[in-house]
Amino acid sequence: MSPREILEQYKNGEITLTQALENLPSHGIEEMGFATIDTDREKRTGLPEVIYASGKTAEQVAQIAERMHQKGIDVLATRATPEMYEEVQKLIPGAVYNPLAKTIIYRESKYENDKGYIAVVAAGTSDMPVAEEAVETARFLGNRVESVYDVGVAGIHRLFHKLELIRNARVIIVVAGMEGALSSVIGGLVDKPVLAVPTSVGYGANFEGVSALLGMLTSCASGVSVVNINNGFGAACQASLINKL
Repeated sequence: MSPREILEQYKNGEITLTQALENLPSHGIEEMGFATIDTDREKRTGLPEVIYASGKTAEQVAQIAERMHQKGIDVLATRATPEMYEEVQKLIPGAVYNPLAKTIIYRESKYENDKGYIAVVAAGTSDMPVAEEAVETARFLGNRVESVYDVGVAGIHRLFHKLELIRNARVIIVVAGMEGALSSVIGGLVDKPVLAVPTSVGYGANFEGVSALLGMLTSCASGVSVVNINNGFGAACQASLINKL
């Protein structure tokens, strides 16, 4: 019996939580000593295992990536350094690095969702690293992505120039620092889900993204939800799940 079938039995009340935990098989877990890879994550959740590279050594990131590659899992590492990329490329020559997004990607699957696209909108050029993380993640997950950069509220006419492209997306990710106002503006102009990503871009009273986070959380626009500061990855995962419904 697969893990998903066991979890379905638990959800339906056919077995207890204790019985479910006892029956969950150990397959789907790849032990590496310093890391345990969840090889069954995509089947279970719709989102694959991803390497969060920050805090790991370059060698650890490369070894995890290689093991995932050996298991037939497409590789995405976020918050990766050029040194990490150099080590990964030695083991997976086809891996690609985006220095702005700080992502390492190796993707063999060619599936692309044809239902619609995700729009990633960034308020300023300084917000682009977080926006690019969202773009790379969303594309890695098989989505078509359209990016719109530097259309913040300081020059709101720039946004209207791209409004049709934004409105035609199935999901919209809005990345903004400073006071985070762009997500509220877009939320009042579209009939699609808006995922707001506050960034740590801003002067002192921005408190490294806290002011943008609070501004987005207290948005008066309906249909706006918020992820954590600088979390372009998380927004892209949520957008991908919505886009594939």
